[in-house]
Amino acid sequence: MKSYMAKANEVDRKWYVIDAEGKVLGRLATEVASILRGKKKPIYTPHVDTGDFVVIINAEKIKLTGNKWTDKVHAYHTGYPGGRKEVSYDQLREKHPERVIEYAVRGMLPKSRLGRQMYTKLNVYAGAEHPHAAQKPEVYEF
Repeated sequence: MKSYMAKANEVDRKWYVIDAEGKVLGRLATEVASILRGKKKPIYTPHVDTGDFVVIINAEKIKLTGNKWTDKVHAYHTGYPGGRKEVSYDQLREKHPERVIEYAVRGMLPKSRLGRQMYTKLNVYAGAEHPHAAQKPEVYEF
């Protein structure tokens, strides 16, 4: 029996909307990364992007357990000598609440061209409104 290998042009993509209000960051991010990769589909093929589009709303109402809002930091580098910067997740939530989810999901995707392509199917919004109503996204519950 031959194994089925999906082709990129044969993949049927759906749109899902997920409400992040009251959800724990890590548990939400693993589920979203799985949808973006297409691991929930029977046609999943590791070297083909078989995933669906995901719209996350209410990113500002995400939860972190324990003292992670103050203790957990996001580190990045500006590109200049000595340019390493750190920002706590509390400060990150105030300025850019959608980035908290984006960083978590990006870390769970493959570190390759394929992973970067999968990441482009993620749309995160701080509030309850999103501009993707024309795609008729389904509500995803988990």
